Amino acid sequence: MLFLVRHGRSTANTAGVLAGWTPGVALDEVGRSGAAALAERISGVEISRMVSSPLQRCQETAAILVQQQPGDGLEVECDQGLGECRYGAWTGRKITDLVKEPLWRTVQDTPSQATFPAGGEFPAESLRAMSDRATAAVRRLDAEVEDQHGAHAVWVAVSHGDVIKAVLAEALGLALDDFQRIVVSPGSLSVVQYTAKRPFVLRMNDGSADLTSLLPTPKDAVAAGDATPGGATGAHTSDSST
Repeated sequence: MLFLVRHGRSTANTAGVLAGWTPGVALDEVGRSGAAALAERISGVEISRMVSSPLQRCQETAAILVQQQPGDGLEVECDQGLGECRYGAWTGRKITDLVKEPLWRTVQDTPSQATFPAGGEFPAESLRAMSDRATAAVRRLDAEVEDQHGAHAVWVAVSHGDVIKAVLAEALGLALDDFQRIVVSPGSLSVVQYTAKRPFVLRMNDGSADLTSLLPTPKDAVAAGDATPGGATGAHTSDSST
C-alpha cells in the first residue's frame, strides 16, 4: 500500500511561482504545521519505507513525517524518479504570466502533447516523460517493498502535485489527457493499494480521514485484488461490510 504525500505548502506556493527544480524552496509555517498534522495521522500506521523527491520542500515534509514514527530505524530515502516535472524555461516564472502562454492551454487540455521549453539553467521534459518515469519509479519501489516486507506493507512517497496526479491517473486507468481532472493539494494524502491484478485508489487529496481503517485485518476473506460489492477490495476489506 502506497501513501502518496504532496509536500506541505511552500514559499513558492504562496508566491504564485512555478518552482520546478529551483533550489532552496522551503515549507512555510502553514506547510510545516500541515506536515506535522499528517505525521500525527499516520503515526499509528507502521511505515516500511519513506522515499522522497530530492527537492527541499519534499525532504522537509518527509523529515517531519519520520519524526512521528515509532523507533528510529526509518530513514528518508531519495529517488530522482519522484522529482518534480522539469519545466525548463518556465521554472521560476509567475503563474499569472504562464497562463498567457499558448502552451498553457496544451498543458490544461491535452497534457500528453505538452513539452516544456528548453532554455536557461533548468532542463525541460514533457508531461508524458514525467508521467512515465514517475509511474515506473513507483512501481519499482512498490515491488521492492513487497519483496522485502510482504504484500501488506505500507510505504510513503513524498512528491509533487503533477507527479502524484500522474501516478493516480495511471492507477485509475485514466489517459494522461485526463489527469488534470485530479486535484492534489499541498500537504494532502492519496492512497493506492497495488495488487497482482490491478491497483485500487483508496484516497485522493485527503486531509482528515482516519487511516488505520485501510489496513488489512485477519478476517479478510476476499482474494487480494478482487473487488467486492459496495466498493471494498479484498486487499483491505473490514468487518464493516458485514
